[in-house]
Amino acid sequence: MRQDLKTLRRMLAAVVEAMGYEVVGVEFHPGRDSALLRIYIDGENGIGLDDCQRVSHQLSGVLEVEDPIAGRYTLEISSPGLDRPLFEAAHFDRFAGSRVRLHLRELLDGRRKLIGRLVGMRDGDVVILDGEGREWRVPLERIAKARLVPEL
Repeated sequence: MRQDLKTLRRMLAAVVEAMGYEVVGVEFHPGRDSALLRIYIDGENGIGLDDCQRVSHQLSGVLEVEDPIAGRYTLEISSPGLDRPLFEAAHFDRFAGSRVRLHLRELLDGRRKLIGRLVGMRDGDVVILDGEGREWRVPLERIAKARLVPEL
């Protein structure tokens, strides 16, 4: 990729926010023949297919002109859904009290996956309580993937 993900996110967010939506997060998954650029968006009234199409059309033009990604890739615009991904420290504070699933980049006390109740951020760490009442503190940079666990 010609730009790092943070720079790409800023560029995309400027366009998406001007359209009245929020960029929840950006994922880039390189592949052998083609990569995937996935952008999660949200809006005041949620996100529907028409919203995704509108944003996709607008971003396709910007990406064509700016050309920040070398090679072939697929652009995917998605709502965050019920199992909303969490990307930034602010997300972990915003959804404090919710159930969350964390996938860690490396083992923490012999575990790579944690599920529990999100407490929020504390001193740069994501804090969760697991089902047994144990408090886990995970540095944000050690989290590979985090998602809310829907409670229906």
